[in-house]
Amino acid sequence: MTHIDEQRVARVLDALEAQHHGAQLLVNDPWSIYYLTGFYADMFERFCGVLLARGAEPVILVNALHQLPEYDNARVAYHTDTDVVADAIVREVDPTKPLGIDAVMRSGFLMPLMERHAASEFFLGDFAVTAARTHKDDAEQELMRASSAVNDAVMADAIRLVHEGVTEREIADQMLGLYRKHGCEGFSFPPIVSFGANAGDPHHEPDDTALKRGDVVLFDIGGRRRNYCSDMTRTFFWGEPDEETARIYDIVRRANEAAEALIAPGVRMCDLDRAARDVIEDADYGQYFTHRLGHSIGLQDHEPGDVSLVNEQVVEPGMTFSIEPGIYLPGRTGVRIEDLALVTENGVEILNAYPHDPVRLG
Repeated sequence: MTHIDEQRVARVLDALEAQHHGAQLLVNDPWSIYYLTGFYADMFERFCGVLLARGAEPVILVNALHQLPEYDNARVAYHTDTDVVADAIVREVDPTKPLGIDAVMRSGFLMPLMERHAASEFFLGDFAVTAARTHKDDAEQELMRASSAVNDAVMADAIRLVHEGVTEREIADQMLGLYRKHGCEGFSFPPIVSFGANAGDPHHEPDDTALKRGDVVLFDIGGRRRNYCSDMTRTFFWGEPDEETARIYDIVRRANEAAEALIAPGVRMCDLDRAARDVIEDADYGQYFTHRLGHSIGLQDHEPGDVSLVNEQVVEPGMTFSIEPGIYLPGRTGVRIEDLALVTENGVEILNAYPHDPVRLG
């Protein structure tokens, strides 16, 4: 029999109870469902949810198209394409209790529940799952380490694809094969490969730009291994960089390392952003660092939570997030250096071993 993760369910319900005593929660996000049950599927127009309540057996509501294994500590409630989904949900929800729903629940499912008064009230409740997923347990931490180790290996393979005249798209088209070679299911996000002036766009999509002498070569890449994501950025030089590009590389490297050196339980996320941003602003490039310092990561490349000037959340053990300062000179050049950080009881473990040193590829 399959087993729903009771410890994770308990953490979700503890977070829910702290803000909405006696409430129930309907989880719809596919990755949150996977986190709790081990079952993942893209539902498209169909419905899938996990109903949680203190003192009650979890109920997995799913279309009969997906036949789940039998669970020894949860019940599966099937409906079909010809059933009214709202009726199937109403049969399971306690109408006398508040119901938390998550941010991805489609209005086409939510509105009929509200019209039927399926619960005493409705509230946005995905904070409870977010709180649990933010703190990776020991098994998740090992998966994050393994995924990032693969990303280091893929980066080492990727730079071997770089040669005079190659295009960004030609390299990007080979990246999936590199991840599959190292045991990944696929990308955690489409790879960013940027040459020269294109690196001045933080989210440039690979195109037919050909590499030429003096260009920077920026790789922002990540894979999904056993469903956990990696994410890393490195910037290289093809030949000798111009003086300003070499300078901003050193500034970004120092900004990255200043933030990483500060990571420890009790430090605020905004203080990490400030540590990196101060290095860049002190060098008079503050206006060219145009995004937050980092984002949370795990089952998804971008999970709720970030490392930004407005986030006063305190860093806690088990959190995983990126540290990725950058300087972007539009139409000219750009540099970003990104690692993933795992917060430990006493400090931090940087999950990427790939070095920060400037490297000339050719």
